[in-house]
Amino acid sequence: MADKSSRQRRTKVERVIDDYDLEEWGARLEAEWIGDGTERTSLRDLATKFNLAVLRAALRDAGMAVITADVESTYHTLTDDDVSRSDEIRKRRELERNGVDVDEVLSDFVTHQAVHTYLTNVREAELTRDDEDRVERKKETIQRLANKTRVVTDSTLEELVRADLLTDKNYEVFINVRVVCDNCGADYAVDELIDQGGCDCQ
Repeated sequence: MADKSSRQRRTKVERVIDDYDLEEWGARLEAEWIGDGTERTSLRDLATKFNLAVLRAALRDAGMAVITADVESTYHTLTDDDVSRSDEIRKRRELERNGVDVDEVLSDFVTHQAVHTYLTNVREAELTRDDEDRVERKKETIQRLANKTRVVTDSTLEELVRADLLTDKNYEVFINVRVVCDNCGADYAVDELIDQGGCDCQ
């Protein structure tokens, strides 16, 4: 693997590409993200594909078999929450006996947000106008529904006041659509979540 002395000056994806000799993955990530004449791949799926390549390279460097099915099974065992702790420990020990530094490999796995940062800041890749417009349309739809909910709520309160079923005060209605990630508990305004491409937890 490449020397890591300069990693603090580079994005994580750049560093990992160099460390694991994955030079072809820069162009591949960009092509699959923007579509390049084919169906686009999501940032989350790109992160998974990239991490599989990292694991494959680590196994290869340790002299282990790199059959696709085995690599995917190993990745699943090391990263998925539904895997039993005993299975994870067994796989870790197997890898470590073969010279794989499991903790280092896991620390080199990237999130979809890291992929997004690399693509937009380093490769200066951009989605097509159609994709950007689609995101904005979806955000506008949510905002319209929130506004409608506010108007209906405001009208309902006024109706209840007129019927003497609610004290006659000045009421101001706020509708704040927020999203909580089930995996890590992070709380986002829906626009913020959409703009950053999802939660950045592992």
